[in-house]
Amino acid sequence: MLALMGIIDNKRDHAMDIIKNIEVFGDSIFKGVQLNPANNRYHVDNQIGIDDISEKYDVSIDNFSKFGNTIGKGYEAIQKRLGSGKFCDMMIMDFGGNDCDFDWKAVAEAPDAEHQPHTPLDVFTETYYKIIGLLKDNGIVPVLTTLPPLAPQKFFDWFCGGLNKVNVMKWLVDVDAIYRFQENYSRTVEKIARTANVPLVDLRGAFLRNLHADRLLCEDGIHPNTEGQKTITAAFMEFAENVMATRLAGLEYGNSLGLG
Repeated sequence: MLALMGIIDNKRDHAMDIIKNIEVFGDSIFKGVQLNPANNRYHVDNQIGIDDISEKYDVSIDNFSKFGNTIGKGYEAIQKRLGSGKFCDMMIMDFGGNDCDFDWKAVAEAPDAEHQPHTPLDVFTETYYKIIGLLKDNGIVPVLTTLPPLAPQKFFDWFCGGLNKVNVMKWLVDVDAIYRFQENYSRTVEKIARTANVPLVDLRGAFLRNLHADRLLCEDGIHPNTEGQKTITAAFMEFAENVMATRLAGLEYGNSLGLG
């Protein structure tokens, strides 16, 4: 997250005036899905505060996030939306959480076999660059987000609870490998944003600033609970205050937002 200094208030206001329509594409995290502890079922309880952000900055925000979304599905949805003539000023994207996940049932049934994530890292990277290029070509500011960290033991217990855990561990070796593998996708998002010169919202960093980041997650170890969603809100507020406005103040508009 950039920290630029000496920005006067009227320039910050002008910067926010340029961005009026924002669209969000992501997975269940941006959809606001939580795990209900009363019945252990997923439900939408979105406390990220999109309406508050929209009101504060006088911007329209449409959320097209979907449960189970991968970057491939997101790319198709974005192409379809642009193809129908629907354009926005900025698009915020949250991909990677489902892409880096595995078919744990298949792993449990064949622990000696080779298993690939839902989206291999090279395909994930290539597709993200395609999306960024498509958005830039249409004058839309792409904004990427890092992945909130997962709690590996919670994740393992939830998603492998009804499976042969011994077989899963034979393949996995170390439960913390789940965390490291997801972390690699998040770091790749950082690299993509840096290489493509597009803004990045560091959700992972916001979570990890909390000494007990696992307490910000539901019992499945992956979906943010209400406190975790508030952490996402705070990260976006910080982004709006310290990045989106200041990148436009005293800098050339197109290049500063990664459009050039």
